[in-house]
Amino acid sequence: MKIALIGADGQLGTELHESLAGHEVVPLYFPAFDITRTAEARATLAGLAPAAIVNTAAFHRVDECEDRAEAAFRVNAFAVRDLALLARELGATLVHFSTDYVFDGRKTEPYLEDDPPFPLSVYAGSKLAGEFFVRALCPAHIVVRTCGLYGPAGCREKGANFVEAMLRAAERGGPVRVVDDQWVTPTSAAELAACIADLLPRRVYGVFHLTNEGCCTWYQFARAIFDLAGKTPDLRPIDSATLGARARRPAFSVLENGRAKAIGLRGFSDWRVALRDFLRRMGIG
Repeated sequence: MKIALIGADGQLGTELHESLAGHEVVPLYFPAFDITRTAEARATLAGLAPAAIVNTAAFHRVDECEDRAEAAFRVNAFAVRDLALLARELGATLVHFSTDYVFDGRKTEPYLEDDPPFPLSVYAGSKLAGEFFVRALCPAHIVVRTCGLYGPAGCREKGANFVEAMLRAAERGGPVRVVDDQWVTPTSAAELAACIADLLPRRVYGVFHLTNEGCCTWYQFARAIFDLAGKTPDLRPIDSATLGARARRPAFSVLENGRAKAIGLRGFSDWRVALRDFLRRMGIG
């Protein structure tokens, strides 16, 4: 299968490039390939005529999106709309990645794919709009909601993923304050990419929740990172109000991999196991 991989050198794209190695993967890199430059992106993809387009591009600096709503929607919604239209014209499957933040966090048990979304921030609203465009315009679509992603390639858009940010904070010294009232599931980019490699050839379409198993607060995640890495910084829990972030986050955005389990997709490990494996892969701990 010929696959156009948008953002092939990013955190998730790097892992996808490796996991999809059995296919004819055409890597596309920013800024040479920019999904917001519609005419150029269309010409490139039409020339490739891929069987699948995998889009990892996003504007996901959550707080910055509050001040740059137009830019957030341009990348996360309108450019995605154009990709969906092109994928339909080409008869290609479109794989697009969304976020746990499309939910408002009022549930106290993991969200299923059919639970109604209610975004709390500009970022979440732009990602949900992108989901709606993909689902409405491209019949052969796979929309993946995931959570707390981390991988060896880091996160160029944000500057660092959470694991990297915590390890850097420990090296700098001084107190480390992390919110303890937002529940998530940290997810390994390597395991997510392997799951996509299993899912894509099956030609099963729709929305999928794909995360590691279990859940924790960001503070508990940070504590596990430091414990496994053998670090002992001054880590203290705070609440979201004390943090004072510009964008609202859901208090509980844990996802249940319901559809993946129903079709027998390869399973994910517990988030603690995945974190340990990642740190070992990076030679830490």
